[in-house]
Amino acid sequence: MKQNDKPDQSFDSIAKKFESNIYGSTKGKLRHELLLYYISNNIDLNSAKLSILDAGGGTGVMSDEFLKLGHEVLLNDISPESLEIAKSKIGENPNIDYSLSEIRSLDCEKKFDFVICHAVLEWLNKPLDTIDHLLELIEPGGHLSLSFFNRDAKLFGNLLYGNFDYVSSGMVNKNTVRLNPDMLFTPKDILRHLESKSVSIIHRAGIRCIHDYLQDRSMQTARYDELKEMEITFGKQHPYCWLGKYFHLIIVKN
Repeated sequence: MKQNDKPDQSFDSIAKKFESNIYGSTKGKLRHELLLYYISNNIDLNSAKLSILDAGGGTGVMSDEFLKLGHEVLLNDISPESLEIAKSKIGENPNIDYSLSEIRSLDCEKKFDFVICHAVLEWLNKPLDTIDHLLELIEPGGHLSLSFFNRDAKLFGNLLYGNFDYVSSGMVNKNTVRLNPDMLFTPKDILRHLESKSVSIIHRAGIRCIHDYLQDRSMQTARYDELKEMEITFGKQHPYCWLGKYFHLIIVKN
């Protein structure tokens, strides 16, 4: 599994565009709702106030969900613009702090009950080292919710679209596309990396196993609720889970 020495990707100057592209569409809405569904079904969010790190949390969409439940959140991102957008949306709230840094530079005095790292690994220069660092920041018995762009799904999608030359090139873009991640892993890559760690994986699922492959794209909106139910039904089942555009793990630190 490759890592490189390029800087981590920052979405400064395009943070609003990035948020609009993601959360202004059914693909972002569905990803967000599925992640919340799986988290709430695997982690007790109601018995106690949790200390939460939202690593690479961007404009705070996920952080805001947990603030509404009364938890304490540290929202981290490398982009000053993203954090400013988050502050303006969240407003005054004594339960949130902000951290402007690369994830691997986070040096927190306390450890966290719950760490979130969603759709971030694919934008980092050393994603595997970042996973290891996040695990160090979690209390024993605490959880890591990790989702990442699925290389297998990207390959399969391009085969279905007939982009054979692109696939033959190793899916390398000739021109730099800022909103197109290039640090891609398969689910089995990440699962293999975690085998040597003192962790237990309590949940694994594909995210958007159906949505992105629908031949009739109008169904993404017209039959959204049915689509979401199908995603939940098949998202954890073999073989469909391996073809989700993103892959989601919930990990317990032993």
